[in-house]
Amino acid sequence: MLDLPVWFEIGSFVFLGLLLLGDLLIVARRPHLPSMKESTVWVIFYVGLALLFGLAMLAFAGGQAAGEFYAGWLTEYSLSVDNLFVFVIIMARFSVPRDYQQKVLMVGIIIALVLRGIFILAGAALIVRFSWLFYIFGAFLIYTAIKLAKQQGEEEEFEENALIRRMRKVLPISEDYDGAKVHTTVDGKRMWTPMIIVFLAIGSTDLLFALDSIPAIFGLTREAFIVFTANIFALMGLRQLYFLLGGLLERLIYLSLGLSAILGFIGIKLILEAMHENSLPFINGGEPIEWAPTIPIWLSLTVIIGVMALAVVASLLKARNDPEAAAQLRGGDADPEDVAIKEPGDLTGPPAETDVREAEISESGDPLRRSGADEGSAGSAR
Repeated sequence: MLDLPVWFEIGSFVFLGLLLLGDLLIVARRPHLPSMKESTVWVIFYVGLALLFGLAMLAFAGGQAAGEFYAGWLTEYSLSVDNLFVFVIIMARFSVPRDYQQKVLMVGIIIALVLRGIFILAGAALIVRFSWLFYIFGAFLIYTAIKLAKQQGEEEEFEENALIRRMRKVLPISEDYDGAKVHTTVDGKRMWTPMIIVFLAIGSTDLLFALDSIPAIFGLTREAFIVFTANIFALMGLRQLYFLLGGLLERLIYLSLGLSAILGFIGIKLILEAMHENSLPFINGGEPIEWAPTIPIWLSLTVIIGVMALAVVASLLKARNDPEAAAQLRGGDADPEDVAIKEPGDLTGPPAETDVREAEISESGDPLRRSGADEGSAGSAR
């Protein structure tokens, strides 16, 4: 059981809440396209805060708690980077003005925090009462790992779900964006802007991502405080990371394989823990399985860091030595030039493609109808 001073827990949430509020106010008052320097400074700031928080956990709660925080934060951060691929696709699909992509990301992060907070509270309460849930969590993570591995090389895309398609029919939506507003006035009539559909797309995608991330981190720690703070730190630097990485995202071709290995490892760890604390009557007569090993947190942390480092290095080497094959592995048919690192913030595709998209918008003025014309099935494919 985590034994932290009450003032430390309360102070942590107050500090993180104020930090999130300040970040939100900056985006609301000065929407713009961040430079590489600005994005780098903010990413280093948030990563530094996470490292310092881990040291504070070490001082107040010991090495086990600090190790669990670092392992959880790195896992959630890695999953968040993978989520950026879908965010990039959503931004391009709905032709979101580049100066207002920060606000979209910030709203997405807030939605993710709320959803994950609910899942964390529910998960913590259920695990205390039903330890056998680790069997289900573990099996789900192994299934997700296999699915991710099989999807390597397939093109990532976003497909509108039933909620978004329904909202298109129900809500009066204007043809054009009005800055970052969700409401506008057209010919004296109040209407929603396409931005509301973008927010719905980001929010529903966040919900699907939470189904992967929460079981994964509960496989590393059962402490709700560590789970929640690790998620906050992983998500708070995501907005700046989106603009910092830019076209580099396309070069992380083995990221899905790395995440697949990590999720598979955590899934096995969860099942072993469930076996070690078994209470199901049809397994070993309801008695704990003594031979089931317990994987220490230092080993989990080593595996997570090692796998992600290997995936990133292998991806960059592959993209550098064979850019055409790298594009195919990432699921695209682009020329080698298309997988080169773009300028910071150039997240909607190669320059020529962006020019064509902007020309289409100016001609038709209707990004939503164009983006939804060929939708067939619900959900999002990672």
